[in-house]
Amino acid sequence: MYRFYSLLLFVFTFQFVTAQTEKIPFQPLDVFELEWASEPQISPDGSQIVYRRNGFDIMNDRSQGNLWIVNTDGSSHRKLTSREVNESQARWSPSGDRIAFISSTDEGSELYMYWTKTGQIAKLSQLEKSPSNLTWSPNGNDIAFTMFVSEKPPIVAKMPSKPKGAKWAKPARITDRLKHERDGGGYMEPGFTHIFMMPSEGGSVHQITTDNYDHNSSLSFSPDGKTIYFGANRVEDWEYRFRNSEIYSVDIVTKSITALTSQNGPDYSPKASPDGKSIAFLGYLDKVQTYQNRVLHLMNTDGSNRRIISSDLDRSVSGISWDASGKGLYFTYDDKGNTKVAHINLSGAIVKLANDLGGTTIGRPYGGGSYSVSSKGTLVYSHTRPDYPSDLAVKKPKDKEPKLITDLNSDILDYRTLGKVEEVWYTSSFDGRNIQGWIVKPPFYDASKSYPLLVENHGGPISNYGDRFSPEIQLYAADGYVVFYPNPRGSTSYGEEFANLLYNNYPGQDYNDVMDGVDYLVNKGIVDDDKLYVTGGSAGGIMTAWIVGKNNRFKAAVVHKPVINWISKTLVADNYFGYANSRYPGQPWENFETYWESSPLSLVGNVETPTMVIVGMKDLRTPPSEAKQFYHALKLRKIETVLVELPDASHGIYKKPSNLISKVAHTLAWLRMYNE
Repeated sequence: MYRFYSLLLFVFTFQFVTAQTEKIPFQPLDVFELEWASEPQISPDGSQIVYRRNGFDIMNDRSQGNLWIVNTDGSSHRKLTSREVNESQARWSPSGDRIAFISSTDEGSELYMYWTKTGQIAKLSQLEKSPSNLTWSPNGNDIAFTMFVSEKPPIVAKMPSKPKGAKWAKPARITDRLKHERDGGGYMEPGFTHIFMMPSEGGSVHQITTDNYDHNSSLSFSPDGKTIYFGANRVEDWEYRFRNSEIYSVDIVTKSITALTSQNGPDYSPKASPDGKSIAFLGYLDKVQTYQNRVLHLMNTDGSNRRIISSDLDRSVSGISWDASGKGLYFTYDDKGNTKVAHINLSGAIVKLANDLGGTTIGRPYGGGSYSVSSKGTLVYSHTRPDYPSDLAVKKPKDKEPKLITDLNSDILDYRTLGKVEEVWYTSSFDGRNIQGWIVKPPFYDASKSYPLLVENHGGPISNYGDRFSPEIQLYAADGYVVFYPNPRGSTSYGEEFANLLYNNYPGQDYNDVMDGVDYLVNKGIVDDDKLYVTGGSAGGIMTAWIVGKNNRFKAAVVHKPVINWISKTLVADNYFGYANSRYPGQPWENFETYWESSPLSLVGNVETPTMVIVGMKDLRTPPSEAKQFYHALKLRKIETVLVELPDASHGIYKKPSNLISKVAHTLAWLRMYNE
């Protein structure tokens, strides 16, 4: 092990000897220098944009974000306030004279107001919990939001009083809820999220909903300001019908709630039309399978005349908002690993407006991002490419191409040579389907040289990688690997049928799709068949463990935060209740053989590949017990292995940038041991 730890130290301390003006590859500590734009909101007249400027705090090892404002042409780029605290959820008033936002304080998050003419700010609220889903009333007089309201936990036994001064153990923690913990947050305090309103000039806060259901939804006012539309799961047996939600209306005076939909499945994100006659919303009829497209619906405000208008688009619809005329809506969708912004009219005709939305999921190249449109149709969105995280891009109605108006990372990336990202397509040996992936070549790539291949499998598995910036991928490439990240079957952005190929079949032929990509790159002479390595996290960790159980072609593997045993995972993870029948038929005790045969642990007797296992010790999604099962099995078989536990990491390892760096550093150190 001395050799391993020496290599780990090398990864952290190696510095390139170079002239000051010569570019070098991306470095581990560069992660702390990255910035990215999120939550852009354009003013109603289209003249200014307020957004959240995010970065990492190297001293406190966390992300942070402040609000900035910039003119639409990119001029007058400045911080919105002088406060050095986290700020988010900026929302312009209907007239554009004010900006409401959420800001942290010593007592918790509160609602603040910024006046655009004077630059003054004021705290409007004194809330018990953090507000979310800020929404202005149409006349600008009120602000609606959602907020968690605590409930008392159940009591099973009454303890006797302890003697004065006695130091007893903490009281028992009792829960009787189906969902009682959340990865990244731990134990969930009992209670429900409700809708509130308060005057936009400050004053009393009024609770609009009171029943014991969660109302953690985006909100939409009717044009007359008398009604709020929202999504919630207020049905009988709501805990066990956890995929369901409906659209409701609530009268803000009487607080009377009316259900507008009743379809079995998720109906959510209601948006009232400008004329007040229609409601647009997202949802689908739940067929209880692995994946289903989210489709765009319209209905009358009383719930009648429900119809789908996005039927011609075989992609999931997200992020809907009405245009000012009420003749159509803006929305986003993923297509072949790239996120688009588009417009759809009420007849279903779609016009794509922009590509490359994203860049806000710092770590690996997943989707993300958001947009905003002014009353006259000027679009602003978070824009990314493989060589930078999200900046703000603006596209006016007559523009053919968007214009970048920020450049948040030139101060660091102008001095780095990144690995070049190239798209690849190849054919599945199983059924002839076209499979998409990307390779990232090392900086200063020389086609005459032979390079090792590192496969990076994405998580989900119902998700997608794409042509987006990724510091993790760049760090792997900087260490001399050609990095291959594919979107095998089960990935989104290729249609519902493709994403649902893993229904009752996971892992399945997604394994073949990954290995077909490896063979494609070997046959093209891009990589050395004798220098193959593999890694991946979450579902990518499952695939990595599955691969080394299926073949011995790889010289080394690193399995990040995996599921190793579906029987144990399904009954201990924070989302334990969500797997039956959508991933495998029935519960584990009803279908033991299928759960076991789909578990990488069932193949552990075949593994000969030296394998590192990495997991966060606070991971509730793929708990540490999963990683330990694989590590212990490999140790018992005397396979070269090591277990790396990150003490302060949940499933989202990247949330602490030092953990992201540590994960990559340990991965590279392990692979170096077998890359000679």
